Amino acid sequence: MKQEINPNETSRAQAFELWMKSPMPMVTLTKTFDVTHIYKTSKRKGVKFNALLCWCIAKAASTMDEFYLLPEQGRLFKYDRLAINVIVNNIDGGINSCDIPYTGDFNQFCNDYAAMTQTASRTSQSTFLDDAMVIGTSAMVQTELDSIVNQYTDLFCNPMLMWGKYRKGLFKTTLPISFQFHHVQMDGGHAAHFLEELQRIIYLNGEFFHFARQ
Repeated sequence: MKQEINPNETSRAQAFELWMKSPMPMVTLTKTFDVTHIYKTSKRKGVKFNALLCWCIAKAASTMDEFYLLPEQGRLFKYDRLAINVIVNNIDGGINSCDIPYTGDFNQFCNDYAAMTQTASRTSQSTFLDDAMVIGTSAMVQTELDSIVNQYTDLFCNPMLMWGKYRKGLFKTTLPISFQFHHVQMDGGHAAHFLEELQRIIYLNGEFFHFARQ
């Protein structure tokens, strides 16, 4: 569910006043993650690495109230659920967008991820969840990237995480991830906490990924 709320009745009142009319309110942080655990889980279980990472992202976001708020067109909205957006290459040579609902049940998320991305690729049709706070993602795995800074448009104020190809070393696999967010939604300290929580959840993947081979 999506509902408009009064910014003055939230912890983001001052940020709303300062940044809602800013011509460039987006902030980007980049952190290099140790993704060894989910890389090994992906290979061992036969599950896509990006599906594992997307679930970890949503799991980390679900622990923070700020991710359930989103500024849009001069107003502030509150959501009661999250979704992850992924970009899919389609059979026509273009791309489509899939909003995948987040659930703490990784089996269900993995099934939804596989079904929705395969359908988008086959039909060249996008799917959107207007009643969920959508966290955007973009994976450019053709090359290793140090950082990505996305375009800013007031048509899309959602947080977004972007990455390239992971870097496999002898003992550790790493991946730089860029996190872009609207300053009304959260401050830098919140964003830093989210990135730390994401790394913790990636480390603890064994606690969560008890599922059968898909």
